[in-house]
Formats: sequence, structure tokens, C-alpha cells
Amino acid sequence: MSISEPFIRRPVGTALLTVGLLLAGLIGYRELPVSALPQVDYPTIVVSTLLPGASADTMASAVTTPLERQFGQMPALSQMTSISSFGTSQVTLQFELDRNIDAAEQDVQAAINAASNLLPRTLPAPPTYSKSNPADVPVLTLSVTSKSLPLDQVNDAADSILAQKISQVSGVGLVTINGAQKPAVRVQADPAALAGAGLTLEDLRLALAASNVNQPKGNLDGPRQDFILATNDQLGKAASFRPLIVAYKSGAPVRLDEVADAVDGVENAQLAGWANRDRAIILNVQRQPGANVIDTADRVKALLPQLKATLSQGVDVNILADRTETVRASVNDVQFTLVLTILLVVAVIYVFLRSLRATLIPGVAVPLSLIGTFGVMYLCGYSLNNLSLMALTISTGFVVDDAIVM
Repeated sequence: MSISEPFIRRPVGTALLTVGLLLAGLIGYRELPVSALPQVDYPTIVVSTLLPGASADTMASAVTTPLERQFGQMPALSQMTSISSFGTSQVTLQFELDRNIDAAEQDVQAAINAASNLLPRTLPAPPTYSKSNPADVPVLTLSVTSKSLPLDQVNDAADSILAQKISQVSGVGLVTINGAQKPAVRVQADPAALAGAGLTLEDLRLALAASNVNQPKGNLDGPRQDFILATNDQLGKAASFRPLIVAYKSGAPVRLDEVADAVDGVENAQLAGWANRDRAIILNVQRQPGANVIDTADRVKALLPQLKATLSQGVDVNILADRTETVRASVNDVQFTLVLTILLVVAVIYVFLRSLRATLIPGVAVPLSLIGTFGVMYLCGYSLNNLSLMALTISTGFVVDDAIVM
């Protein structure tokens, strides 16, 4: 008995099975995530270290090299690259695909601890690390600009409103901000005035750090009532810093405005984002693993008009880059090729066999088998991408061969 004989003898059951396979394939097709390429999660960890004022050579020899020596001893490390620049060091660690990222994270922390004694004592903070995936490129890139508001207010709107709301959209995994301009007070010291007061830059830094704190003040206990003291000693504006006493000389106070100038500015004046020749705050939107890249981008685009209405007047939000445009074009092109292949195969069979019955068999078998494959792809966790669609296109020939033989 052949494989096809039970299906031939039970036409009703075969028809029901065909309809079920067709429905499962259609449902799977609607639920399949769409992307340009298959989702591959590379176990990658990026280690960053900051040492303000250090040259690139100093960062390479004093920071990057000791870390690389410790990282090189970790198991399952397939690739390690590093970048040393002015004041920063970045080491990218890529592990083998079967390496558990959480276990690799523990190894990285152990390596950082082992290298801590070899790193400069003047590091403001220990090296930090974060898990990343090189395949996770932004789905959308947005620019936030304003011709009437200062950039720090634009940054506040982008950080507190746009980034928070967009990150809650279904399918969005991460929203990062580039060109951030967070407000800060910049203290510009006068070396001659410091020397005249017998102070150094370190003395000035310690005085500022000790004076600008927010610590509990305690409470007052009375016979009938208790009072909690709540005050904030933190200074937020340059005008509040200028009269600050930083030292005493011969019993007389030395105020900050005598040895330095305090101005309102941003944390990093060398960091900036630009969009069409205008200063801007850049938002990069990344999707969650397995999410449909096209649906995710469409949801974010649909939300943008509502978010613009909640922003201050004069704040503009524009789309700088939309990765889904190329994804749509490439996937649609492969889908068209797949449909064209099916039509050509059926046409070639009819031209050469000149039999409607012989043509009807592959004409039904090819679309049915391909549609049913979408259901299996969904159950296996695959995505609808260029490679999977190309594989289906190639498999059309095999399905026709089997249909003719059967």
C-alpha cells in the first residue's frame, strides 16, 4: 500500500485535512514575525571604562590591555575587539552561539574583579558592562528638534515623554537616546586664583562634592510631637554655586566666585545630535526579539501624532530613518518571486503535458504545501524573511517533482 492510497480511499477525510492544513497555514502566516534576516542572538557583552582626561595611548596601555588579558582567559570566547579613545575604553566580547549569556556575564564580572588591582586608582567608577546583540539595529530613528525652546528642555521632553511612551508599545524592546543634553552646572576654575588661595583642582572638587549633598537631617523629638527635618542641600543652578565657601584662608572664607566661574550648561558639551542642520535629540527604537518589525514600526508611527500633541508647542518629531522600508521592499520582492515561480511551474507543466488533470495536481499541491509550511514555521519559531522565502521558492521545484511522481 502506498502512502497516498489512504487519502485516495477517504476523500472526505482528505478534504477536511486539506482545509485544516490551509487554515493552519493562513493563521501561521498572519502571526509570523517579519524581518530582513533570521533572528540570531549573538552572546555579546560590551565593557566600557571611563577615565576623564586620559589620552588614547594611556587608555590602551593602562585600561584596555589589563582588561583584555583577563578577558582572554574566559571560556567560549570567540572574538574580542577593543576601542581606546580620549577618556574612554570599550571592549566588545562575542561568545560562541551555544554560550549562555548569563553565565558569560558572570565570567565577565569575575574578570573585571581580577583586573581591578591592575587598573588606575584614579578611575571615577569601575568598568561597566552591558549585554547587546549586533543584529539588533534600530527599526526607527527619530529626531526631536525645536527652533524656540532650549535643547535641555527638548531633551527632557524626549527622555521623559517620548522614550517612555514608545518603550511601552507592543514589540518595542529598547529606546536609546543619542545627543542627550542633560542640564548641569559647569565650574570653570581660574588657575591663578586657585594658586593665590593655596588651593588645587582636587581641593576644589572635594569642596564642591562635600557641599552639594542630600543627606538625612534627623528629627526633633518633643513631649507631644515629633518633627522630621526635610531639607535639600543640593544646588541646581550656577547662581547657587557662586557664593559657596570652598575654603578658608587666614580665617577668611574663600568663595567659589573668587577662584572659579560657574555657568549653567550641559553635562557633556562635546556631545551633540544633528538633523537637517539643526541641533536635535536622536531616539533609536529597537524591536523585541521575535517581534514583527513591520507591525512594530507601524504601531510607533501611529502613536507619534498623539505624542506630538502632548509636547510643548514648537517641538517637532520627525522620522530620520525607517528600516522597514527596505524590509518591506525585499520581502515583497521575494514574495512576488515565489508567486511567479508557482505560476510558471504550473504553466510549464500544462504546456508540455497538455493535460488539465496532470496540471491540476501540482497546481493544488504547490500552494497548499507552501501555505501549510507557514503553520509549521510559526510552531518552530521561525520568521518570514528573505532566506526563508527563498527556501520556499526553491522548494517549489521539489514539490512539483513529488506531485508528478505521485
